[in-house]
Amino acid sequence: MPHRRPARLEHIAGIGVDRMGAMGDAAGRDLLRLENLDTDIPPDPEAVARTRAAAGEDAANSYLPFVGQDRLRDAGARHVAALSGVPYGRENVVIAAGGLSGILNALLAVVETGDEVIVTDPTYAGLLNRVRLAGGVPRFVPFVFSPGAEWRLDRDALAASVGPRTRAMLLMSPSMPSGGVLDRDDWALVAELCVRHDLLLILDSAMERLLFDGRAVLHPAGLPGMAERTVTVGAASKELRMIGWRVGWTVAPGWLMPDLVAVSLANVVVPVGIAQDAAAVALERSAATMPAYVAELQRRRDAVAGALRGLPFGLPAGGWSLLLRVSDFGLDGAAMSARLLEQGVCATGMAGWGTAHGADFIRFVFANEPVERLARLGPAVRAAIRTG
Repeated sequence: MPHRRPARLEHIAGIGVDRMGAMGDAAGRDLLRLENLDTDIPPDPEAVARTRAAAGEDAANSYLPFVGQDRLRDAGARHVAALSGVPYGRENVVIAAGGLSGILNALLAVVETGDEVIVTDPTYAGLLNRVRLAGGVPRFVPFVFSPGAEWRLDRDALAASVGPRTRAMLLMSPSMPSGGVLDRDDWALVAELCVRHDLLLILDSAMERLLFDGRAVLHPAGLPGMAERTVTVGAASKELRMIGWRVGWTVAPGWLMPDLVAVSLANVVVPVGIAQDAAAVALERSAATMPAYVAELQRRRDAVAGALRGLPFGLPAGGWSLLLRVSDFGLDGAAMSARLLEQGVCATGMAGWGTAHGADFIRFVFANEPVERLARLGPAVRAAIRTG
C-alpha cells in the first residue's frame, strides 16, 4: 500500500542500540555487552520486594490516579526540592511512563512547530527524536573534546545559539552519551540566558547524582529566576537501576502543570501501577544507597579509561558511558562497531547523536559489565583498529 510518511517523521533517526542489541543476542557467544544503557547492578532489594507485593494488590491494578500515585508524587517533590532548594509539593508533580515519556510530554506542552530547542552535541538520539516529534528543531551546542580529558561545554557557542525561534533548552548533566558535566559557571550562564530570553529549561535529571571524583549536584532550578522556568524530569531507570519498571516523574512550576497534565492524559495516561510505589521506596532510600553505587560506577569508568589509555576518548565526569573517537583511525562508528563485534565486543556507533560529535565516535556503556570483564576491552579495541 502506498504510504506518505508524515512530515513529523522526516528527521526521526534510528538510534542503533536496538540493532546492536539484537546482534549481540544472536551472536551465540560470550560478548562484552557495552551497547545499551543497561546495568547489571541490581535495584534496591526493598524496591524489588515492594514490586512483588504490589502485583497482588487491587489498588495497584488501576488506571487511577491519572497523574500518578500520591506517595511517588510526594517523593518526587521532596527529592527535587532537596536538590534545588525550591519548595515543591505534590501539586507540582505528574508521573510519567519513564523519563523519556516525561521529556516528550514537556516538549509537547511548550514547543510550537518550528521552535528551536537547544541541546548539547552529542546528545542521545532518542532525545533528539522527541524534540522533532514535538515539532521542534534541535539547535546543537558542542561540548569541547580533548582526548583523555573531560568534556567541556562551549559557553561562547551556547550564548550564540539563542535566536528568535529559540523556545527552550533541553539539557542533561551528566550528559548522555558523553558523561560531560556542567559546572557552576555553565549553569550560571544557562540561567542568565534563560531569564534574559524568556526560555524554558527542560532538565533531564536521570543521572544528575551519578557524579565522579567527589562532585556535588548542582540543580539549576535553585538559581535566580529559574524556579518558574525549570521543568525537571526524573526517572527510576539510571539512578535507581529500575529500567524495566518504566517510571518517571516531572516536577514543574504551577503555571505549567495544567498543560503537562493535559498532555500526559492524552498520551500514555499513567505508568505501570505495580511499579510506582516501588519507585517511591527506592527514591526515598536513595540518599543512603547512592554512594556505594556511584563508587562502583567510578571504578568501572576508571577501568575503561585505563584500558583505553593513549587512545582518543573523552573522560566522563559522571554517568554510564564513554566515547572513543574512531575517526582518528580512518573509521566511523558503524565500521568500528562491526570490527569490535568480531573481537567479542558489542558497542554502538554514534551516527545521528550529534553533528560535531556524531559518526566519528563509538560509545562504551560501562554500567553493564564488572571491572574484571572490562579488562577485555583494551586488547579488543586495539585489535579492531589494526584490522583491515
